[in-house]
Amino acid sequence: MPPRTPLVLRRIYPVAPRDLEQAGTVSTEVRRELLALGMSPNVVRRASVICFEGEMNIVLYSHGGRVILLVKEDRVELLFSDDGPGIADVELVSQPGYSTAPDWARELGFGAGLGINNMEQNSDLFEIRSRVGEGTVVRATILLGVPFF
Repeated sequence: MPPRTPLVLRRIYPVAPRDLEQAGTVSTEVRRELLALGMSPNVVRRASVICFEGEMNIVLYSHGGRVILLVKEDRVELLFSDDGPGIADVELVSQPGYSTAPDWARELGFGAGLGINNMEQNSDLFEIRSRVGEGTVVRATILLGVPFF
């Protein structure tokens, strides 16, 4: 088993369902934390995109959840977990343009079907685990010191 990478920072942020007034505050705070640690603009941008999309998915689709920021010497990990309906077909929701957004969210301009795709495109490692009726966990990892194109 490889040695564990030392933890530099760990933060847990609660995310309320349907709270569009507070939506985006977690991604703003994550951006602030990464800048304070001296992360490169590229890493901060990628993490901000991942975090905003994941945070919005919790706000729009779940009964609430949390975002966990883990910064290690060699990576930034963002974990999103929710108490929601779960995802029946993870492969389908990963396709650009596919959306299960409720009507109220679409009326506000959300639900273009690009959130999961944007998260995956900005990650070096990406994983979704979901159970219908139980919720979803997404892990997005940015490897530090690895070129991103």
